[in-house]
Amino acid sequence: MTNITKAPRAQGQAERIYHQLKQDIFDFRLLPGDRFSESEIAARMGASRTPVRQALYALEQEGYVAVQPRSGWQVKHIDFDYLESLYDLRVVLELEAVKRLCALPPDSQPDILLALKAFWTDSPPLPDGQEVARYDEQFHMDLVAAAGNPEMARVHRDVTEKIRIVRRMDFTKTPRVEATYAEHGAILQAIMARETEEAQNRLQQHIAQSQKEVRTITLHTLHQARQQKL
Repeated sequence: MTNITKAPRAQGQAERIYHQLKQDIFDFRLLPGDRFSESEIAARMGASRTPVRQALYALEQEGYVAVQPRSGWQVKHIDFDYLESLYDLRVVLELEAVKRLCALPPDSQPDILLALKAFWTDSPPLPDGQEVARYDEQFHMDLVAAAGNPEMARVHRDVTEKIRIVRRMDFTKTPRVEATYAEHGAILQAIMARETEEAQNRLQQHIAQSQKEVRTITLHTLHQARQQKL
């Protein structure tokens, strides 16, 4: 009976620690290259080493941390070549989704598109860049989901998760936030007008510009964060 009652509690602890550590990595509280031990994390999280180890193994499988023989754990360095390949896959999926949406009958507007239009073109812009980052991520996932292929949407969600650590940096500068609203509005307008080539071109340009900004901002942000920890 004891083992049955303890297992769910340990699993809940591991999940809590997993989400907190992942957020620490996303927010650069844990920087690429940082080393730490299971004991250090356990003390900070107020937990035993077992759920800490479970959380770290989950993060290792997702590519965020790596175990170092005889020296604990380390946050993995950002692999920009790997991220470039994920961005390429993201573009392929989103362009196909836009193509399918533009192929719908002219009088058929999925509710999800109408909701996106209401947020990105008919409502006042949000002032908080990080809040906009979350909505931007959802915008792109909603476009793929609206295309109606659940497996495409699942793969796209996985890609979105993996690039989140750098992509959200695109919203630390006001001009990029303003540009995102304008670019999303133009993409939606082209989709609703069933202008496939225009919609795809605008989407591709939007992602390419964001990708370019992300790399510059991320390197700068990492340097600043590293200096603050010295």
